[in-house]
Amino acid sequence: MRRSVNAGFALVGILWLGFLVWLTTLVPMRDDAHDWFGSINPGGWMAWTLPTAVFFTIIAGLLILFTWLAIRFPETPRRGVLGITTTRGDRLFISLLGSAFICLLWLGIMGMPLWGGLAIALLYAAAVFRWV
Repeated sequence: MRRSVNAGFALVGILWLGFLVWLTTLVPMRDDAHDWFGSINPGGWMAWTLPTAVFFTIIAGLLILFTWLAIRFPETPRRGVLGITTTRGDRLFISLLGSAFICLLWLGIMGMPLWGGLAIALLYAAAVFRWV
């Protein structure tokens, strides 16, 4: 049973990476350089730029990964420094929600670019998974 589950998730992972590669081929070209913020679907209902599509694809990949981890390595909930009982999925949600607020605060206080906010958000996520 485990071998078929692992093979299924490996196939999903390979398809997900293939989708990412295909997605990068859709990036509009301008003067032989990538235009990261050019619309993938001009005239569409949403501004599907490459960063937007990569963001949602990474979230989907995280959900696939955490589903596989839950099946392959079942976890018992644990109590962290906040005093609440959490599982891996709970900690992922807490880290994603906190990271969104960190990035919004960075934009409000420091403005663009967002690399500093991203670094702080990654440190925050690591702390959440370690101690919460």
